[in-house]
Amino acid sequence: MTPLRRSDTGGCFEQGSFLDASGGMITVEPLHCYRVVAWWSAGRTGLAKSNSAPNAIHFTAPPEFGGVEGRWTPEDLLLCAVASCYTTTFRALADNSKFEYVDFGVEVEGTVNKAEVGYTFGDIVIRPNLTISSEDHKERALRLLEKTKNVCLVSRALSVGQTLEPQLVVGEKRAMSRQD
Repeated sequence: MTPLRRSDTGGCFEQGSFLDASGGMITVEPLHCYRVVAWWSAGRTGLAKSNSAPNAIHFTAPPEFGGVEGRWTPEDLLLCAVASCYTTTFRALADNSKFEYVDFGVEVEGTVNKAEVGYTFGDIVIRPNLTISSEDHKERALRLLEKTKNVCLVSRALSVGQTLEPQLVVGEKRAMSRQD
């Protein structure tokens, strides 16, 4: 089989048609490729950079593992990936199904436990907060929140258990619990 060509964007394979071992043509669908690089910058902190964002993220280990206060940790970034993916997936599903809502946000919480080797996430809790305009939309809203969990790319990539605890409010905006 003719080898697939890597693209110029960091190792993803390009779309195209290629010959297989028997001389027949195969077509490769385009892949969506994402790349992040990380490095230690000084002491106990590092930087991570993505091709899709202009600013690097400063990170460290959690303070309880010798890291520096006031920086993102890998644990924070993992939960951020779940929260942001859930949020963007919900928005896409709501738009595609013409579901109108007043406000939406999500809080994600994870618990890290000591494992036989190192540490592991024991469970991730996803708490979407959805404000809808009418009680009549409640059942549809709950189905959409559950579907969002099931199709969210990041959630599906994780082996850790995830619990959905949806909160629905009818009518007015609900403040999310945010820590400074």
